[in-house]
Amino acid sequence: MNKIETYIDNLKVNYIKQGTGRTVLILPGWGTVANTYLTLINSISTYANVLCLDMPGFGESEEPKRSWNLDDYIDFIIKFIESQKIEELDLIGHSNGGRIIIKLMGQENLKFKENKIILIGSAGIVNKKSLRVRLKIKTFKFCKKIAQLKPIKMIFPNLLDKVKNHFGSADYKDANPIMKETMVKLINEDVRNFLPKINVPTLLIWGENDTATPITDAEIMEKMIPDAGLVKVKGCSHYVFLENPAFVNIVIKNFLTGGNNGNNN
Repeated sequence: MNKIETYIDNLKVNYIKQGTGRTVLILPGWGTVANTYLTLINSISTYANVLCLDMPGFGESEEPKRSWNLDDYIDFIIKFIESQKIEELDLIGHSNGGRIIIKLMGQENLKFKENKIILIGSAGIVNKKSLRVRLKIKTFKFCKKIAQLKPIKMIFPNLLDKVKNHFGSADYKDANPIMKETMVKLINEDVRNFLPKINVPTLLIWGENDTATPITDAEIMEKMIPDAGLVKVKGCSHYVFLENPAFVNIVIKNFLTGGNNGNNN
């Protein structure tokens, strides 16, 4: 396994490169690093050339100088692929990595060819919020408005940050200001309109107990992607590739090397 450092638009980026043969690029989910995917890397590298990034802001890759939206991530990935002089590849995306791939597949005039894609617990579907969540958002907006009042800011200068952290998810609380703003931009963009534009064989791998990206998201993707197959893995959640690596690795190998879209489990 080689850990390599490169620069994309003056941003230091760390990535892992391992194996030979067809090129497979793994895009990690939010908050994870390349090492999180070693079970995938070690398996796939026995029959392919695998690259896996520390996404900007995580691991050993530098943080963006400003908050990014989904288009910024797509631009970054395109430039990374072109910098590696990759002419064709397979793409694997977990969670936010899947969200990036879905919209990337809707881009025109790319200089490289995508052969197959694999989405593992992919993000990208913005679901209608429950009453409980809507009430939480309303409460947050009210508290935020109060915290921004000049008299309140003078007396409690850190109140706004405390309000945001109180109502935010664990990932949000752990992030610094730039990455917090980035996260908000990402989770609010629904990419389902790009699903019908995916014109290559697509494998969806999902833990049946996934609460971060529910199995209903996978079913929407399976219906909207023209050539997609869904593998549901029992007893697993959002990190299905860590919870049942042997099964997931076999499914991925069969798909990438045998042209099989996968069967429901």
